Amino acid sequence: MQTQNDLREYVDVLKSEPRSDGFAAVVEPLRDVGRSFYGRGWSVGTSSNYSMTLTHEPLELLITASGKDKGRLTSDDFVIVGANGAPVLDKQPKSSAETLLHVEIVRHTGAGSVLHTHSIWGTLISDLFFAEGGIAIEGYEMLKGLEGISTHETRKWIEIFENSQDMSELSRHVGERMADLKRPLEHGFLIRNHGLYTWGPSLEVARRHVEILEFLFEVVGRKIELASTVPAHVLQM
Repeated sequence: MQTQNDLREYVDVLKSEPRSDGFAAVVEPLRDVGRSFYGRGWSVGTSSNYSMTLTHEPLELLITASGKDKGRLTSDDFVIVGANGAPVLDKQPKSSAETLLHVEIVRHTGAGSVLHTHSIWGTLISDLFFAEGGIAIEGYEMLKGLEGISTHETRKWIEIFENSQDMSELSRHVGERMADLKRPLEHGFLIRNHGLYTWGPSLEVARRHVEILEFLFEVVGRKIELASTVPAHVLQM
């Protein structure tokens, strides 16, 4: 897997030869993410988008193009965009409508990768807990898979934002929230009836965060299902 240092070294090659073997090598880890997430039902029907940060100064991202089947991504299905979310090269495919959300996340967190999924459980949880503003998940061993968490005795808050088709407005809203250092958003957030956004210092870490959070969303959802058939004292054991 390419490291962020490798990506910086590739930037000039990516721009001068955007369909070269070097480009294919850089996008292969994102293609692998797409195959995996598609297989798990987290990125179906051309949903989702994935990015890696090429450089922070100036800010440039490599991101999946709009409307592509994530289980069958090719080297032609990626775009290099700048801080304004627009492609930096001519003759590139259209970038995802949600590119600005990736830009805001990287701008505020310094993330090396941002991944967005549309799972069944994430979508359901985002609607069920929207009125509370988010969902608190605690006591599970799998929480230790999130960067910086070393014990199951952790209360993880996942904030939920209202969905919007106006990506500029939604990105601005998310950016304002991420700028609040007194209540930092860490690891990820949900968008109501939409899906999960997760990030990390590298693609490998961001991918792990998706796997952990999607696991936890399913645990919460299945526990709610069981609540109607299993005695309350059993669920609390």
